[in-house]
Amino acid sequence: MAFSVLSSSSHLCLPMKPRSFIPVRCSSASVSSRSRSLQFDLKKYWTTLITEIDQKLDEAIPVKYPEHIYHAMRYSALAEGAKRAPPVMCVAACELLGGDRLAAFPTACALEMVHAASLIHDDLPCMDDDTSRRGKPSNHTIYGVDLAILAGDALFPLGFRHIVSHTPSDLVPEPRVLRVIAEIARAVGSTGMAAGQFVDLEGGPNSIEFVQEKKFGEMGECSAVCGGLLAGANDEEIQRLRRYGRAVGVLYQVVDDILEEKSKKGHETDSAERKKKGKSYVEVYGVEKAMEVAEELRAKAKQELDGFEKKYGDSAVPLYSFVDYAVDRGFSIGNSSS
Repeated sequence: MAFSVLSSSSHLCLPMKPRSFIPVRCSSASVSSRSRSLQFDLKKYWTTLITEIDQKLDEAIPVKYPEHIYHAMRYSALAEGAKRAPPVMCVAACELLGGDRLAAFPTACALEMVHAASLIHDDLPCMDDDTSRRGKPSNHTIYGVDLAILAGDALFPLGFRHIVSHTPSDLVPEPRVLRVIAEIARAVGSTGMAAGQFVDLEGGPNSIEFVQEKKFGEMGECSAVCGGLLAGANDEEIQRLRRYGRAVGVLYQVVDDILEEKSKKGHETDSAERKKKGKSYVEVYGVEKAMEVAEELRAKAKQELDGFEKKYGDSAVPLYSFVDYAVDRGFSIGNSSS
């Protein structure tokens, strides 16, 4: 239940002036930063962080007794081909506000554990009923439904424990750590991602916006906000990061759905398969309207970053780059979709 990154080289051309597009006033400074974001080497930044995060994740989930649970936890949390989008966004948001990435790594790892746990549970037969994830068998397909549930259940608290036990106290005061834990708990709980999954399963009229924001926007929002909290962001900055992260989280999924729909043209899709995967903007409104939604989300995310421009300058460039990449998909990370 998070924003994903297709590894396809597909390129999405959004309409320049969609019917429902919301105009955004741009300062010359923000235009400059947006231009620099196009030249920023996001792939190098992202892949470098993945290497560091993968190493720390491996250390954070050692195999203990009972070994079977830990093997199942590691299967999903350390899955080859994972894009680590939530932890990378957390680190980028922390660095935006002048924070040390060492302060963000424990929370970044916890976010990936929470992300992995949510995907394990999403894939279960009683949920989205997916037998594969990132081109490989889902957790329950390998370990069974009972162990998959336990692996997900174990990853959630391990993430919280990792934040408490590994966040450097000399870099992050305790009150900030508590706010980070509360933020993650909010995002995954009964008013967050769990609510989105429930409504997705139940269906109902006019539920698509709620489902998309909760299932996919919450993880993006939480990741950006946690990075800001670790760096000591003020309340206004937290709200900007909150709106930015939510917009980017939904944007990734909307674009994924558009690209998937375009790739299926001319191919029959089983009705049971469509039902299993839940509803999307594409399914409800069509590709054209979904493209308009994507352009609005891109504009909204960049508008929130413009508020950081004067104070933080080029530090905002990685976050600008995430927005453009969500639409353009100019390169591949890993070897499969998330």
